[in-house]
Amino acid sequence: MLCVIFYSDYVMWNYEKTGNPVYLNIQETPKQVSESRPHKKPTLLAIGVEGGFDSKVPEYEETYRIVILPDFISLLYPSVELPEKVRLAVDGILAAVGAERKEEVAAWTADKKQVSPYALSLQQVQNGVKVPPSGWKCSKCDKVDNLWMNLTDGTILCGRRNWDGTGGNNHALEHYQETNYPLAVKLGTITADLEGADVYSYAEDDTVEDPLLAEHLAHFGIDFSSLRKTEMTTAERELDQNTNFDWNRIQEKGKELEPLFGPGFTGLANLGNSCYLASVVQAVFSTKDFQRYYYENVKLDDAFKQAPADPTLDLHMQLSKLAHGILSGKYAVPSKKGQDNEVAEEPKGKNALTSMLQGQDGIPPRMFKSLIGTGHPEFASSRQQDALEFFQHFLDQVEQNHVAAVGEDPARCFKFCVEERIMCSVSKKVKYTKKTDNILSLNIPLRAAVNKDEVAAYEKNLAQKELAGEKLSDEEIVRPRVPLSACLENFSAPEEVMDFYSSAINARTTAIKTTRLATFPDYLVLHMRKFVLAAGWVPKKLDVFIDVPDEIDISDMRSKGPQPDEQFLPETPDGIPEQVDSAADEAIVSQLADMGFPRIRCEKAAIQTLNSGLEEAMNWLLVHMDDPDIDDPITRVGNNETSSVTALNESDVETLVSFGFLPEMARKALKATGGDMERAAEWILNHPEESMAMELDVGACTQDTQAEVKYPDGSGKYRLLAFVSHMGTSTQSGHYVCHVRKNDRWVIFNDCKVAVSGDPPKDMGYLYFFERVPS
Repeated sequence: MLCVIFYSDYVMWNYEKTGNPVYLNIQETPKQVSESRPHKKPTLLAIGVEGGFDSKVPEYEETYRIVILPDFISLLYPSVELPEKVRLAVDGILAAVGAERKEEVAAWTADKKQVSPYALSLQQVQNGVKVPPSGWKCSKCDKVDNLWMNLTDGTILCGRRNWDGTGGNNHALEHYQETNYPLAVKLGTITADLEGADVYSYAEDDTVEDPLLAEHLAHFGIDFSSLRKTEMTTAERELDQNTNFDWNRIQEKGKELEPLFGPGFTGLANLGNSCYLASVVQAVFSTKDFQRYYYENVKLDDAFKQAPADPTLDLHMQLSKLAHGILSGKYAVPSKKGQDNEVAEEPKGKNALTSMLQGQDGIPPRMFKSLIGTGHPEFASSRQQDALEFFQHFLDQVEQNHVAAVGEDPARCFKFCVEERIMCSVSKKVKYTKKTDNILSLNIPLRAAVNKDEVAAYEKNLAQKELAGEKLSDEEIVRPRVPLSACLENFSAPEEVMDFYSSAINARTTAIKTTRLATFPDYLVLHMRKFVLAAGWVPKKLDVFIDVPDEIDISDMRSKGPQPDEQFLPETPDGIPEQVDSAADEAIVSQLADMGFPRIRCEKAAIQTLNSGLEEAMNWLLVHMDDPDIDDPITRVGNNETSSVTALNESDVETLVSFGFLPEMARKALKATGGDMERAAEWILNHPEESMAMELDVGACTQDTQAEVKYPDGSGKYRLLAFVSHMGTSTQSGHYVCHVRKNDRWVIFNDCKVAVSGDPPKDMGYLYFFERVPS
C-alpha cells in the first residue's frame, strides 16, 4: 500500500503500526507573490472570490518522491522506471488530494439572493402614484435617508431602527404589518444595473431578487437608467459594520503588541469563518484538565498506536494531536511569509485592519474541524457559528467519547448542578429540582446600568442629530455599563411563575421560583445574553459594556437544599404528562414553527402563556428551551382531546437500570417510546444530551439516588482565566477573538496571531472562563 508522507518524524509510526513500506513524499515550496499588488476594498461579503475579502491562500510548487521504509530509500517521481502499479497509486493519491482541496474553504460567500415568489406574482395597486427621481422623504416622519418604497402601492417609508439608535423608525416594517404588502426596494440603491438594487421581502424576512423589478419600477414612473447610487445596500451596510464595529477595540488595533512564540502560544490558522472554533479551543485548552488529559498525560505516538485504523475519525487522537500542536510550542515560530498571513475575515482598504504583528503561521485544524462537525448541519459547514453553541457541542462530543472509552472525562471540569426551588403561593409547599449544566447563561439587566444619566444624554443628543440629518461619530457613542454582579444577582433573584399547576391544590396559581447552584465547578463559564429579538423578530446584539472584575465570589449563590420545616408538593404519578385546560392558538404555533422551532415546543409555549401573543410565547420558549421535559407530550382535557397515558412497567425500568442507565433516564425513555424497552434503550443511546439535562426531584430522592451523580465542587471564589469576544451584529457574522491570562499577563489569540495584550477588552466579552481560586 502506498501512503502520503508530510512529516518524516511521524511516518515511522505509521509504518510500525501498519507494516506498509511504500510512501509518497510531497514537498511544497511557496511561490513568490508580488508585494506591489494593489489591495482593493471588498464590495462583497465573501472570502476568496472576486470582490470579496482576500483569502490570502498561498500558492505552492510541488515536487514528489517515492520513499521506501524502513531505510528511507528515495526515488524521484514521475519516473518511467517505476512499476505501473505504483504510478497508478500515486495518480490516485494526487487526485484524492485535489478532492480534499475542494472541501477546504477557499471561498465563502454570504447566502446568494434567492428569487422571491412574491415578486413573480406581485399585484401592484392602480393608485396613480408616480415617484420622482429624487427629493424622497418618509411619508410618516422626517427621515430623508434609509428610505424604502413598497412595490405594491408605492408608499415611501423609512427602514428599521438599528441596535445603536441609527437607521429608520420602522415605518416600512409597520406598513407591511398593516397591509401585508411583501416587497420593498431601497431608494438610492437603484441604478442602471438593477442587479445591485436592494430588494427586501418582509414576508420572507430576507434580501431577495426581483427578476421583474424593471416592470415594478415602471409602474410608478421610475426610469432607473438615469438614477445614481446614493445609499448602501443591506449587504454593504453589514460589510461596513463588519469592518468597523468594535474591531479596533477588541483586536487592539493601533497598539504596539509584542508577538509571542513558544509553548502555549501557538495560534490556529483561519480556515474561513473558523474563528469561533479557534477562540473556543484556545480558551478550553487553557484549563489544566484539558492540558493534563490530552497533552501532559499522553504521548502522541501512543495515541496514534491506540487509535483505530483511520486515526482521522478518532476524537481522542485528533484532540491529542491538537493539544500537542498548540501547547508544545513546536509550531509557535515566526512566520517566514512576513505579514502575508492575514485573518480571513479582515478586510483591506480605507478602514482596514492592519496586521498587528509579524506573527506565526499557526496550525490549520482541518482534521479536527472536519471530525467535530461530522453529522452536524452547521459545524460541518463553512459558515460563521455561535461560539457558545460550539463550546457546548465540543463538550458533548468529548463526554460521549469518554463514555464510550470508559475513561476520565475532562469536560467534567465545567459541569455543575443547578437547583431550582418552586413554592406554591397558596399552599406554601415546595418542590426542588436539579439539572446539570456547563454554562451559566446570564441576562443583562440594563436597568442596573451605572451610567444611566450619560446614556440618557446620549440618546437625547442622538435624536437631535437625527432630526438635523447628522450622524454621531464612534467616539460620541455612549453604551450602558452594567456590573457583572448585577447580572449574577438577577440570575438568583426570585421569579414569579404565572399559571403554575400546583399538585397541592389541584389547580393553577402563581409560584415563586429561585435558582441556585448546588455545586461549584472547577471552571465556571459565564455566557452573556447579548443577542435579543428586535423588531420583526430579527436577532440583534445588545450594545452594552459589562464591568467584569478579575475575581468574583459566588458563595452566596450556593443552594441550601430542602429545609426541615418545608413541606413538599405531592408527587404526580409516573407517566402522566402535564395537563392543560386550553388548546394552543394555531396562529401563534404556526408563526413559531415558521421560525424553525419544533411544533411540540411551539404548542407548549402558546399554552403556557395562555395564548396571550407571539412575543410572550417566544420569550417563554427562549427561557425554557433547555428544560428536560420540553419535548414531552401534552395531554389536552376537554373536547375529547385527552391522549392516552403510558403505564410504566417497573421491571422494564429495572432492566434498563441494570444496563447502567439512570432510573430517571429509563423512565423518560420508556415514556417517549410507549413502554417499548428495546426502543427505549435505543432512544437513550441516541439522546446523550438528555442525561446532562435530566431533572431530579430532590423531594423524592434518597441519598443513594443522589450519590449516583457527582460533580466537581469547592470554593465559590473564582479568577478570570479567559474570555471570548465577538465583533459583529449577529453570531452568524463578524469575528471572534480570545484573550487568555498566562503567567499573570493577558495574551490575545486572534486566529494565528498571538501577542501580549496591551488593553484586554474585558468589558466586551461574550463568554467568560473563570477558574477556581485555590483555598
